[in-house]
Formats: sequence, structure tokens, C-alpha cells
Amino acid sequence: MRRRGAAASALSPWPGYVDALSTLLMVLVFVLLVFVLAQAFLSVAISGRDQALDRLGRQVAELGDMLSLEKGKSGDLAASAAQLTQELQAAQAARDAAMRDAAGLKDALAKAVGARDAAAVDAAALKARVSDEAAELDSAQKRLAGMQARLADAASRADTAAAENLAHLSDQVRALMALRDQLTLQLAAQTAKTQAASDAGRALTAKLDEAGHVADSARAQIALLTKQIDALRAQLAHVAAALDLTQKDVHAKDLRIADLGTKLNEALASKVAELQKYRSEFFGRLRDVLAGRPGIAVVGDRFVFQSEVLFPVGSADLSVAGAEQIRQLAATLKALQKEIPVDLPWVLRVDGHADRQAVHGKFASNWELSAERAINVVRLLVAQGIPANRLAAAGFGEFQPIDTAVTPAAYAKNRRIELRLTDR
Repeated sequence: MRRRGAAASALSPWPGYVDALSTLLMVLVFVLLVFVLAQAFLSVAISGRDQALDRLGRQVAELGDMLSLEKGKSGDLAASAAQLTQELQAAQAARDAAMRDAAGLKDALAKAVGARDAAAVDAAALKARVSDEAAELDSAQKRLAGMQARLADAASRADTAAAENLAHLSDQVRALMALRDQLTLQLAAQTAKTQAASDAGRALTAKLDEAGHVADSARAQIALLTKQIDALRAQLAHVAAALDLTQKDVHAKDLRIADLGTKLNEALASKVAELQKYRSEFFGRLRDVLAGRPGIAVVGDRFVFQSEVLFPVGSADLSVAGAEQIRQLAATLKALQKEIPVDLPWVLRVDGHADRQAVHGKFASNWELSAERAINVVRLLVAQGIPANRLAAAGFGEFQPIDTAVTPAAYAKNRRIELRLTDR
């Protein structure tokens, strides 16, 4: 019994160890439970903070876009102020020029008054000259009377000279009659020469008889040529008949071509109508997606995005909000693309436009700025899964304005991106 009690006293610490270990295990389980719960609460809190940070990031991006718009407006206002300053300077210069012109007009008026006084003096002198010329006219009339008297004397002298000329002409007529007699003698001599020529003609007739034989051989050749001509005519008739058949074939082919053209036009009309249907559906979906958003409008058969909606002022890089709108456009186009037949040759054309103000920076002209903006929109659409062969980019610079006024509002209207669903 003494040994058994000693053994029992030796084993008595183990229950305490067991209790301590179980208590420690429970504490560890409790600590782990608290850690897991704390981890869960922290995850929920961190996810909420991430969402809040995302919202704040989007708000910061929107504020950045608004700041860029305000900077653009400030730049436009500064440009307008500079332009108004230039116009004011031009107006002041015009006012100075007008004052100088007024001074010049005063000088001219003074000169005109002096010229009027000089003209009055000249008028008086002219009256004196008129009176002098009247006296000279009387003298001239007297001289005219003397000349008329001399003319009558000259007329009598002319009659005498005419009589002398008549006598001279009579002498010339007699000389012409003598010349006629001389010509008659020459004509008789010429008649003799003509008789000799007649004898020579008879000799020539004999030679012509000899040439007749030559003419007979020529007639034979002519007959042969006539036969050849008849053969050629027969060949021409055969060719004409073949040509008629060819013309009939051509006419039949023309009819078939006209029929094919009609069918082709009908097919094209059906394709155009089909494309018009999908264009209307595309525009309707885009209206639903982009409804109520500022800076976006429908003009005719195209969507118009103001450049400030997609790009910062003077830049061709898409803003965050602009890229998001192009992604929404790509999603709408991808959904519609599944419904458009494969054989329909549709193309989404992206047109870039700029205002007439001079560009600064890396772009040499508004051509390059507008083209680069259109190309960047097309690149993002391709990155979103739109086939490249269904897209086209064009840059029009400042040469297709909506508003031709020289105002900041007109400039803002002309800076735009246009989307048009068309065919190749």
C-alpha cells in the first residue's frame, strides 16, 4: 500500500498538464478564430476602399478632362483677346489714317478753292479771248469773200484750160486710129501663122491615130481592172453580210449587257437598301448608347464627336474618357457585325477635322493633326476586335468646316471626329 501510494503520488501532475494543454489549445483556436474574423473584416474594408479609390480616380480623370477643356477655353479666350487687341490696333491705325486723310482733304479743299479763284481769273481771260476771236471771225469772213472772188476767176481760167485739153484729146484719138491700122496688118500676119499651125494639126492627127492602138490596149487593161473591181465588190458584199451578222450579235450582246446591268443595279440597290437598314440600326444603337452625352450629335448620316470629348486640345492622343467612349462604340459595332451578312461590303469611315487656327508642336499642319486623330481612333477600334478591313481613316484638316465664322465657338464646332457607316 505504501508503494502504491508512492506511485499514485508520482503520477498526480499529469492531469494538470492535460488541463494546461487543453486550455492552451482552446486559446490558440480562439486566437485563430479572431485572426480569421479580423482578416475577413479587413478584406471587406480594403475592397470598399479600393472601390472608393477607383471612384476617386475616375473623378480625378474627369476633373483632369474638365481642366483640359477649361485650359482649351482659356487658350481660345487668350487667342480671342489677342485677336481683339490686333483688331483694336488695326482700328487705331485706321483712325490715324482717317485723320491723315481728313488733313489731306482739307489741303485738297484749300487747293480746290485756290483753283476755283484761278478758274474765275481764267474765265475772265477767256471772255476777253472770245471777244478777240469774234473780231478775228469778222476778219475771216472778209477774207472768205475775197477767196470766193478769186475762186470765180479760177473757174473762168479752168474753162479755158478745158478747151485746150479737148483739142489735145482729139490729137490722141487720131493717133489711136493710126495704131488700129497697124494692128490690122499684124492680125493678117498672125492669120498666116494660124494656117501653118493647121497643117501641123493634121500631122498631129496622124500621130493620134497611132495612139489609138495604144488606147485599145489600155481599154483591155481597163476591162481587166473592171473585173477585178467586180470581184472586190463581191468580197465587200460578203464582208458586209458578215458585218451585219456581227452587228446582230453585238446588238444581242448589248441587250444581254443591258439586262445584266439592270440586274446589277437591282442587286446594288438591294445591297444599298440592306446597308441602309443596318446603318439605321447602327445609328439607333449608338443613339441609345451615347444618348444625353454632351459634345456628341447626329448630323445627317454620320455621328459627330467634338474633339474635346475624345482628345485634349492640340493633341492626337485619346483621353481616358474618350477611349472609354470609343470602346463602347466598338462593343456596339461588334454586336451589330454579327447580324450584317458577310458579303455586304460595309466600312466604318472615321473622318478627322480641325479648325483653321495654326497648330503648334509636333504637327506641321492641321492635315497631320486631323489624320493622326482619325488613325488613333481606328487603332483603338482594331484593338477592340473590329476587323481592319472594315475601317478607314481620313484627315480633312480645316477645309470642311461646319461653321465658317471666325469665333471660338465656330472653331470648337469644326474640331471634330465624324463616323459614317458606308460601303466600299
